[in-house]
Amino acid sequence: MKKVVIIGGGIVGLFSAYYLVKNGCEVTVVDKGDITTGASFINAGYLTPSHFISLSSPGMINKGLKWMFNSASPFYIKPRLDIDFFKWAWDFKKSASASNVEKSVPIIKEINLKSRDLYEEILTSGDFKFHYEKQGLLMAFASKKGEEEELKMAERAEKEGLEAEIISGEMLKKMQPAFSDEVIGAIHYKCDRHTTPSHFMKSLKEWLRNNGVQFALGQEVKNIVVENNKIVAIETDQDSFQADEFVLAAGSWTFDLAKKLNLNIPIQGGKGYSIDVNRTTGISMPAILVEAKIAVTPMDGFTRFAGTMEFSGNNSTIRKNRVETISKAVSAYYREIEITSQEKENSKCGLRPVSPDGLPFIGRTHKYKNLSVATGHAMMGWSLGPITGKLISEIITGQKSSLNLQPFNIERF
Repeated sequence: MKKVVIIGGGIVGLFSAYYLVKNGCEVTVVDKGDITTGASFINAGYLTPSHFISLSSPGMINKGLKWMFNSASPFYIKPRLDIDFFKWAWDFKKSASASNVEKSVPIIKEINLKSRDLYEEILTSGDFKFHYEKQGLLMAFASKKGEEEELKMAERAEKEGLEAEIISGEMLKKMQPAFSDEVIGAIHYKCDRHTTPSHFMKSLKEWLRNNGVQFALGQEVKNIVVENNKIVAIETDQDSFQADEFVLAAGSWTFDLAKKLNLNIPIQGGKGYSIDVNRTTGISMPAILVEAKIAVTPMDGFTRFAGTMEFSGNNSTIRKNRVETISKAVSAYYREIEITSQEKENSKCGLRPVSPDGLPFIGRTHKYKNLSVATGHAMMGWSLGPITGKLISEIITGQKSSLNLQPFNIERF
């Protein structure tokens, strides 16, 4: 029985543990927190095959620079002197070409579809119960420009074999009466699904505990012990852990940990915010408010409003103006929904690990025989948790890989 230590207790780390346990491994998860907060808990809960266009698309850096001094903008880069960020931004700019985006479309689509199927497989298995709905996703627009962009995207989606239905303003009001008159139409992606992340994470963690996974929480990794190109132990501020195999799935903190091993795995934390409303809103379908870039999800017992992408370093600072931006968008797109001061006060944030080219890092390194890496999923982390965990398990247990891992090569930068 192989002993495996996983650094990181987010959705990717826990799914790695899930599939490793299924394959007979003895697993320990080490995390500096208590696995109750962060991007895996506050995200929109979407499984999105419809999101097949890479974040590193042409013009994104220019948009970020344009919005740099507007901290309420949807895509915000905080002005700061940070050499690692400048290097990452340069790699991002080089990756953000039309040809690279085209190459990544089938890769992103395939990995999303496979991961969605795994969610359904887990649901059918009965290992643990979780909220899972097949209502699809509405891309709701409130401008002609937004409509034009979404119609083009829908046309491309259909070419990719994804079902995208054009919804007129009149039809949309019948489907989702909560929308205001500002919303003029939508695209309905029936291929998408949604869940309730906080409930799911709790259930998955409980299943792992019940199946022998050990959790070393509140422990920060300080040192990684290497002998003959092989990791033999990790040392935290409290303990030491030895194993046959190690998995680095530390999300936005992966870059700093990888540096301890002289590995360049360029990751930047892209902060997202969410507001939960625990009262009746009249919202019954998940939607992305196109112009505002806000995600809306009717979860199990509450409605979540989430969004924004902020590059300001790895911190948990909540900028009130960004929370206010989400609140204003909700009031504009929906009728009679006002987010209260207390609800805004209770808003949360989390850091998504963003790679320079919009593809995650999944696989082995050449430098270390027993190290696997799983990170860099950006806004697709929740979608891609199961398939990433399965791939890591296949690598460690020597099984045939479910996907070609070359596009996710750890050492591509």
